[in-house]
Amino acid sequence: MTDNQFLDTLSNSFKIFLETGSRSNKKLKVLHAAIAKDIKERLGSMYYIHSLDESGGREAKIQGRYINKNVDITISEDKEAKKSIAGIGVKFVMQNYNQNSNNYFENMLGETVNIRAKNIPYFQIFIVPDKLPYYTKGGVIKKMEKFLAHHAKKYFSLASDDPDCYIHTPNKTLLYIISLPAINVELKTTKKAEYYNFYKNLYPLIIKKSTMNYGDFEKSVIFNDYEKFINKICHHIKSI
Repeated sequence: MTDNQFLDTLSNSFKIFLETGSRSNKKLKVLHAAIAKDIKERLGSMYYIHSLDESGGREAKIQGRYINKNVDITISEDKEAKKSIAGIGVKFVMQNYNQNSNNYFENMLGETVNIRAKNIPYFQIFIVPDKLPYYTKGGVIKKMEKFLAHHAKKYFSLASDDPDCYIHTPNKTLLYIISLPAINVELKTTKKAEYYNFYKNLYPLIIKKSTMNYGDFEKSVIFNDYEKFINKICHHIKSI
């Protein structure tokens, strides 16, 4: 899967989110399955890849140091995932980022510690638009939020950590900042439904990489380069 194909997958996932809402896992089936399929093709038949998909595929549970955890994408040596050799966490944020930004990051660190403390490599993918809505509980858009340089600051700190020294640091993290098509009409209301309808009726719905400059990350965090990230993962797994 190339970067352009990855962006197409994100577009499909976003479309499904608009149709099914935030509580449905259908958007995850498209995204997780595409990444899992790509890893399978790169690694070959010696490995089993477990994830949600549209054909009934399910997440596998990795035995962590503190708790057993269902992981978004698991690479194993057997069909039943009894011998898990790596895991990947995937997060695609589509709304209300600011109020949860620290929770997302802290949860990611906790997931990583739990898995890596059992000597299992763990990788993270974090995807967020550079501009996204903040909704009230009543489904009203209160404001549009931006992913700015100060939001990226914690990922700069993470990028400077050596995964060989700090088990809270994913072996590799993909930080992927995207741009949704600009809303070029005046919405009649601030209701979530109208925002959804604009994008549902937009064809084609083309998602691009953000052009905002967040700086140069160090080796632990890969910024907006899916192909580089997935190649690093597969090389790491093959070296185990």
